[in-house]
Formats: sequence, C-alpha cells, structure tokens
Amino acid sequence: MTDVSMFLRRDPALARVAAGEETAWINPHYLPFAATDGLCQLVVSDGDIAGAEARLARFAPFIARRFPETAGSGGIIESPLRPIPGMQRRLEQAYGCAVPGRLLLKLDSHLPIAGSVKARGGIYEVLKHAEDLAIAAGKLTIEDDYARLDSDEMRSFFSRYTVQVGSTGNLGLSIGIASAALGFHVIVHMSADAKQWKKDLLRAKGVEVIEYADDYSRAVAEGRRQSDADPMSHFVDDERSVDLFLGYAVAAGRLKAQLDKMDIPVDGGHPLIVYLPAGVGGAPGGVAYGLKRLFGDDVHCFFTEPVQCPSVLLGVATQTFERANVRDFGLTGATEADGLACASPSGFVTRMMTCLLSGEFTVADGRLYDDLRLLYETEGIQIEPSACAAFAGPRGLLGYEASRDYCRTHGLDEKTLANATQIAWATGGSLVPEAIRRAYLQTHI
Repeated sequence: MTDVSMFLRRDPALARVAAGEETAWINPHYLPFAATDGLCQLVVSDGDIAGAEARLARFAPFIARRFPETAGSGGIIESPLRPIPGMQRRLEQAYGCAVPGRLLLKLDSHLPIAGSVKARGGIYEVLKHAEDLAIAAGKLTIEDDYARLDSDEMRSFFSRYTVQVGSTGNLGLSIGIASAALGFHVIVHMSADAKQWKKDLLRAKGVEVIEYADDYSRAVAEGRRQSDADPMSHFVDDERSVDLFLGYAVAAGRLKAQLDKMDIPVDGGHPLIVYLPAGVGGAPGGVAYGLKRLFGDDVHCFFTEPVQCPSVLLGVATQTFERANVRDFGLTGATEADGLACASPSGFVTRMMTCLLSGEFTVADGRLYDDLRLLYETEGIQIEPSACAAFAGPRGLLGYEASRDYCRTHGLDEKTLANATQIAWATGGSLVPEAIRRAYLQTHI
C-alpha cells in the first residue's frame, strides 16, 4: 500500500487530488525532449513507429474490403481534425476563462470500425498478431496483397486461435470487432464499469463477453491468467503492450499531415498543446510519445482524468507507477467516464511518460455532461462523456496558478499563446446508440 502521507507532504498539489477536487497538476519530472530522446528510443524507436505505419499500409486493402466504411480512405483508419470556434467561445463564456489561440477537436470519437481512439492501438495489435501467425505458417508474405486475408481459408486458419482482452469498453470493442472480422475466437473480459450497450454490441458481433462484478484491474488479471493457460491464445495487455503503444504512436505523423494541410505551423512561436483523456494510459501515452518524437519541445502534452480516478497522475507523481492505486488516496475510482475507470495505471506508460508529460487536469463527472451539451449545441457534435474530459485542458490551462506558472516557465506568454494550437482529443462516442445519446444530453450531475 502506498504511503500517502509522505507523498502529500512532498507535493502539496496532491492534497487537492486526494480531496477529489478539480485541479491542475504540473509534472515536476518533466525534462526538455533532448534529455530524454536517447533513453526513449531504446524502448520505442522512430524505426518501430515507421514499421507500425508500414504494417497498417499493408493491411489497408484487407481493411477496405472487410470494412466498406473505410473504402474512401483506401483502408486507412483515420479521423477528422476540426476547428471548433463555437465551442471555444462557449467554454470562455461558461467558465469565465481564456482559451487562447485556435481550438481544434481531434475526432477519434469517429474513427471507423470501432468509434474510439482504441481503434488505433487495438486494431493494430490484432493485425500484427494475425500477420505474425500467417507468415509463420507460410500463408502470407509481406509482398502479398493483404486483401487475400478476407477469405474463408484464412478465417478458417485464424479460427484455431483465440484473442483475449480485459476492458472497460472501448478497447474491447476494437479488439472484438477486428478479431472477429479476421476469424479469431474472441473473449473480452469486461469490468463492472463497462456500459451494457458495449457488451451487447460485442455479443452481436459474435464475441464472447465475460463480465466481472469488479473493476478493470480484475478483468485484466483474469483475462491474462486465462490466456496464459492457453498456448493458442494471445492476450492484448493494455497495461504492458508495446504493440498497442505503437499503434497509438502512429497517430502523431497523421496529425502532422492534417496540420500541414490546414497550414498550421508547429514551432517555438506556434506551440501545439494537446489534451488527452487517460484511463490506464496506453492510448494517450502512445499518442503523446509520438507527438513528442515529432515536435519535441514545441508540443505540450497534458492528460485529463476524473477527480475520483486519476491513476496515471498518481503513478507519475509518486513514481510508484503500476503500484499506485486511487483508493490508497481515499478516492473511489468510480466515474461516469467508463473508459477512464482504471484504479491503477500502466507501469510501462507511466515510466515512458515520466519526463515527457507536461501535467494533468482533473475533472468532475458533472462537467463531462456540461461540456457534452456545450459541444452539441455549438458544433452539432456528440461524443461520449469520457471523451469530454479533454475539455478540462483548454479551460484549465490559464485557469490555475500551477498551469499559468507552467506557461510562464516554458515561454508560453500571451503573444505565443495567441499563436498556439490547442487540440482536445475526443476519444470515443460514435457507436453510442441513439437512445443513450439522448439520455446523455439530459443528464445533470
């Protein structure tokens, strides 16, 4: 068990976190990118990220054929980047805060196939596993047209194997849908936080869903245990997987291409500030890592987490990594943001992000629904509550003394911020059933 009192004495900001208050926490371990580059490359290199991008390109013909909704993009799974000036003004009005520069929304909530950021890492890991199996069996070479994977012969081959994952919802959807499309037997171990509609959708896709009356960590541990006992099973480990991390990291290069197309520069005078909702940490960690590799000190990455479940914050702040647990700090771990309901974080990601993460903003559950309505009213976009945690960033950047100090320390003065691009990363929502969408708009906490 974590010695909470020691950490509270060392870092007074953690007292507000432990009290379940909305706050900004600035990472004291943050370093200039050049100081971290060599060590990070030993774990995940630029070559690794380029290899993941190439693998996704090889699979594009299969994806376009199996998922017609991706045909227009040639089988590339990517989301729009959209200016949201109406939302920017309403955030300023509703919260009495300044949101300088330009505010954009990265709509991973509308990624094809799985409708969440998990479509990046989750689908990538499934595809890599399928490629590894097929090549090892002599059924595929990297020079082949991967559209041939969409055949009865290959589905029969993959049906001999099982893919398993523990999930609060969105990762399970991406793993389940992609694995079932290839022909794998799929088992998703789902925690008590998972929404019923996500379980129902998976079962409709032919996925076996095992439910637990416990939290995310239990679902992962049990899934890992069952998979380890089966030599024909592959476990997608959201807490430890480098392949998941690589799938998320590919997003950075694609975002840069979108910014270039919009004539938006990223440099010292035009900083990029990105806000990523975090659960166990895999998706935001991979995206942030890719962004730091591309933009270095010109990008500032903040995570956002629910006030009752800021596990990544605690893992990095205390340097206890995966041993950190929100309940040790008197927090419940309960949140309306089901995708962020992880009481303990990924040890791999918290270690990787220790010197790269600028800081965190915590958000109360009621704000999630408030911002969900603001986004719908101003931009006609509806995302799920957990994705709305991203808006804690732009309204918090100049809303707390700690984050204002960060801006002063890192050259983000008034003139520079006026030229900044802020991106709220919407992590999920397009697969939410219409009746539940309507209910979200009526929810007040």
